[in-house]
Amino acid sequence: MPTDTNLPQSGSTGGVQADGTLVQREILRSLAKGISLYRLTYISQGLQVKGYLAVPDSAMPVPGLIYCRGGIRKVGMVRKRRIFSMARRGYAVFAPFYRGNEGGEGREDFGGEDRFDVHHAITLMQSLPEVQSGPIPLIGFSRGALMALLAAKECEGAGPVVVWGGVSDLLDTYEERVDLRRMLKRVVGHPRKQSECYERRSPVCWVDAIRVPVMIVHGTADAQVSVEQARKLGAALERAGKEYTMELYDGLGHRFPKEDDERALDAVFGWITSKRERAEGRER
Repeated sequence: MPTDTNLPQSGSTGGVQADGTLVQREILRSLAKGISLYRLTYISQGLQVKGYLAVPDSAMPVPGLIYCRGGIRKVGMVRKRRIFSMARRGYAVFAPFYRGNEGGEGREDFGGEDRFDVHHAITLMQSLPEVQSGPIPLIGFSRGALMALLAAKECEGAGPVVVWGGVSDLLDTYEERVDLRRMLKRVVGHPRKQSECYERRSPVCWVDAIRVPVMIVHGTADAQVSVEQARKLGAALERAGKEYTMELYDGLGHRFPKEDDERALDAVFGWITSKRERAEGRER
């Protein structure tokens, strides 16, 4: 298992490193038995961006997965326990912090230019020795759902996408979340004056361009992202003739209690694995 803290600048041309190039790998203390934890630094639009990589200590390589966190900046930062739970299911899980966070360069902008941090994380994952070849599935939580679906829309290497408690219409979020309006106006713009900026961040507006299967997971009592956003996305995918499934968890909120969370993760990874195995079967 590589543990280099400074890696050769592979993928660089004339001193400029290619997007998705691994710049640094730091091994971190892991409190999860059987899982190794690293902090990776990689290139996205010329910026050095960071994230956690959790890898099960098993025969390599293993399937890869990207977890797209929610929130913005210090709100909703990547929780190690979350990615450990995913890695225990036999996947190498990378969770980008997005630009400007945890020592990374640049500034996060809620699904604007920072969407490339997910795009180039796919390239990064496909280059790691621990990760099997092929498309990389994504799980997007809350605001991370639009990041994952943007990757599904714009990246050849994206695999199936799980939208968990996900934002599907940012204009609806602006109306629902009075507490977020100031941030949204500052980062995205005013919804009437910059409506196109909201539409670009709203998957319901461009489901025709999503080329991979989608799984929607949502609690019916979610007070942060209304379950109506899940239903709206499902209806849009249905109209577009896209492959999707939806699991609504009655009475659960934005973050599930541990037992319910593990049950939902079992369903999510069962679905991801079935889609991956089906894709591999078609290639044989």
